[in-house]
Amino acid sequence: MVQNLLDGNRAWAAARRAAKPDFFDRLAEGQQPTYFWIGCSDSRVPANVVAGLDPGQVFVHCNVANMIHWADMNLLAALEFAVDALKIRKIVLCGHHRCGGVHAATEAAPHGLADHWLEPVRRLHQRHQTELAELSDDDARRDRLSELNVMDGVARVAQTPILQRAWARGDPVEVHGLIYGLRDGLLRKLDCTIAPLGLPGPQL
Repeated sequence: MVQNLLDGNRAWAAARRAAKPDFFDRLAEGQQPTYFWIGCSDSRVPANVVAGLDPGQVFVHCNVANMIHWADMNLLAALEFAVDALKIRKIVLCGHHRCGGVHAATEAAPHGLADHWLEPVRRLHQRHQTELAELSDDDARRDRLSELNVMDGVARVAQTPILQRAWARGDPVEVHGLIYGLRDGLLRKLDCTIAPLGLPGPQL
């Protein structure tokens, strides 16, 4: 199985060199990504692929169900590096429909450590019970919960001291929420963008 990865890598590298001979030389000089992408670890939602971006254009952090935990030092270190060192000004929090983590958060069955990790989703589920109950079936309710999780996460990112300091310095950092549809492969922007006052309308 590891040989499959090596073979695939060689084929990919050869195709890249054939299309753009200076591709790897340019990457080796350093990174200047436009986006910091916080996404789900789900193998069906690779950031570069679904966004149509080349390596070097997006700095990525992934975890189960694209959660924003204020005590998650891994996430916070990546966020701080993205904003302060890489000078990224567009943060994207991307969830997806049919998310296994969101599904698990709605079940009574135990899931080990995942139950602790997904506790904020469980609370969101309880908080929005009335809205979710109006939807047609469990899949629709879980997909909407995935969207609510993104919207809640955008607010959480904006509340971190990292973003608060950046805005106090005058850095025009924007935080956007997207949802990815596994059934059609499309990204959709959720109405939850947060940006400092005085900026023109935020644009991805």
